[in-house]
Amino acid sequence: MTVEPTVTSPFQLMGIVNVTPDSFSDGGRYLEARSAVEHGLGLAHEGAAILDVGGESTRPGADPVPPDEECRRVIPVVEGLVTAGVSASISVDTSKALVAERALAAGATIINDVTALRGAPEIAELVAQAGAQLCLMHMVGTPRTMQKDPRYEDVVAEVKRFLEERMTFAISHGVPEQQIILDPGIGFGKTVAHNLELIRRLPELVALGRPLLIGTSRKSFLGRLTGRDVHDRLPSTIAADVMAYERGATIFRVHDVAPLLDALTVAAATLGS
Repeated sequence: MTVEPTVTSPFQLMGIVNVTPDSFSDGGRYLEARSAVEHGLGLAHEGAAILDVGGESTRPGADPVPPDEECRRVIPVVEGLVTAGVSASISVDTSKALVAERALAAGATIINDVTALRGAPEIAELVAQAGAQLCLMHMVGTPRTMQKDPRYEDVVAEVKRFLEERMTFAISHGVPEQQIILDPGIGFGKTVAHNLELIRRLPELVALGRPLLIGTSRKSFLGRLTGRDVHDRLPSTIAADVMAYERGATIFRVHDVAPLLDALTVAAATLGS
């Protein structure tokens, strides 16, 4: 059965549940499945419509994790959230077919692939068979190499072409267009200027006709702009996400759900959404 997106507001918050020792912001905090499940339930209680469970860090310079180890980290958390009857949809942040297959079997309904099916094209068929949703993200290179002097002639035009091509690929492999979410990959192979240009010109990506997911939460470009440490970037995250919402983004991947919910609720009311 196809799992259709549930929309009860003009935006959705995707709460981050990292089950990793080395994520840039909260690595090591939720390594045990029980603590990760509790954290996810707390984010859902705060208003997250989606919980994004990840077992492999995608911070700049991160090393890859073997599929079995990623499954060991992620699957018990998905199972725990399902058993607890969490109200939010469960997304799994992975680019590995084995992890995607086991996550979907365990109850995940979204696969969030930072490689946009370049790492494992067979994920498209798995998602299609499960009737799940698929998020396709733009990234240059790999997490280990992506921030080594990224260059573009026109970052927005190039990201748009990439996302359009990967969406076409996913559709050709059975994923219905209405099940696809697109992510321009803020911070993934981009300079500060590239990230700002993407947010500034988001309407050009909205024109692709699919929901846009934006992940600015606590990222280094905000630190470079403000001089703030990673744990002091909530105000700048709010500013970036409100600007992205005003330009058409509708899904926001965040660490801090309650403050973003308040900020975006006010933004939506002001804009008359």
